[in-house]
Amino acid sequence: MDKNAFFWLVKDGALPTPKAAATLGIDIIAVDGERGTIEVLFNPTEALTNPVGNIQGGFLAAMLDDTMGPALASTLRQGEFAPTLNLNISFHLPAKLGQIKGRGRVDRRGGHVCFLSGELEQDGQVIATASATALIQRVS
Repeated sequence: MDKNAFFWLVKDGALPTPKAAATLGIDIIAVDGERGTIEVLFNPTEALTNPVGNIQGGFLAAMLDDTMGPALASTLRQGEFAPTLNLNISFHLPAKLGQIKGRGRVDRRGGHVCFLSGELEQDGQVIATASATALIQRVS
């Protein structure tokens, strides 16, 4: 964990929130960079809904990616970046407009390859879960 890394500069307000995360309405509630865990809230707008008024699944996938990715990012050093190599999503319930809580964690971190997991909840119910693999790289 390095407080000069990109994640911490964004969290501390020294850099702006990435536009994709801002579009999803992200708000970081708790983060533990030593353990690689995070809790976030999303406040989706009507622009993210499908024709029946639920949050479109692709945006839920993006929310999960923006939950698990920052859990890992909180553990990185300055100059490191960890793009997602794969993302596996299971949708459990429809998500409606309203606050969505995300929890993400680093399950295993190797030298460069990391395994992540996370879930989204709404009204106390799990609406989607995911696992992902990310690759730590140096930004050049």
